[in-house]
Amino acid sequence: MNRLVRLFLLSAMSTAPVLQAAEQRVQDLALDDHTVYSIPVSGARITTISFPSPISAIDGALVTIDGKTPGLFQVAHTKGTAYVSLRALAKDATTNLNVRWNNRTYAFELRESAEPWYSVVLRSAPEKSNRPPRPLTPPRLLGLIDKAKAFALLRTQQPDVVADVAYEDHRQQPVVSDCGEYEVRLTEAFRFPQDGATVFHLVIVNRSDNALEHTPEKLEVRVADRVFNPSITDLVSGIAPHESTVGYVVVSGGPAGGNDLSLKNEFSFVLSRRGPSVEINTPDGKDIEPPALPQ
Repeated sequence: MNRLVRLFLLSAMSTAPVLQAAEQRVQDLALDDHTVYSIPVSGARITTISFPSPISAIDGALVTIDGKTPGLFQVAHTKGTAYVSLRALAKDATTNLNVRWNNRTYAFELRESAEPWYSVVLRSAPEKSNRPPRPLTPPRLLGLIDKAKAFALLRTQQPDVVADVAYEDHRQQPVVSDCGEYEVRLTEAFRFPQDGATVFHLVIVNRSDNALEHTPEKLEVRVADRVFNPSITDLVSGIAPHESTVGYVVVSGGPAGGNDLSLKNEFSFVLSRRGPSVEINTPDGKDIEPPALPQ
């Protein structure tokens, strides 16, 4: 066998156990309030347990927060955050820790170990139900917009209400759809899995010297070769020259709900312009005729 190939194979074989051990130190677990999670913790390393949203309360036996009060484990948690960090203070120590989240209690058995987990990521499992989905009526869709507007406050003060909501924050670096005379900036996106709906927070900027008139309900949300129209919006239909407007757009699968839009998609947005003669530009700058919208 070629000496270089043999050295490569020996190197790969020697590093494989190290990589596997490193991966085992990061655990991805489903949330279950009828399970006791056994968590190995070390005195020389930090173990962090992460929940999907802020934790409501923590109770533990033989634990200390400041490290000065006697205890077997040190617990660090900042109110309003979704994680708790742990460190063992005694050899062969064991205790239990209860964490209150989403109106349920989750139990953890902590044990001192020379092979600790570094990170435990807990994910909420979707609730199964045989009941048909509630219809997405206009009041419910408007309710989703209200939740999106109040998301920051709800996440801090009522985290249970938005515990299952996926969120992408682009406010510092908006995702821009450059459409020539105007641009559409995506600043926030919210995914409501129980409703099968996605809410987009948009800023529309009129860069032209003329008023921009469009039909909000015909706005196009584009993902690759797929085009979605809003189920409801709170956008205004007219924007003055060199002015901007802010609003929300809800995309769902219709009255029965349900779409598979992931917030990790690359979204672009195109307005449906109104007027006798309108030039339509796609975000990539190519002029096209507007396609027929899916029924």
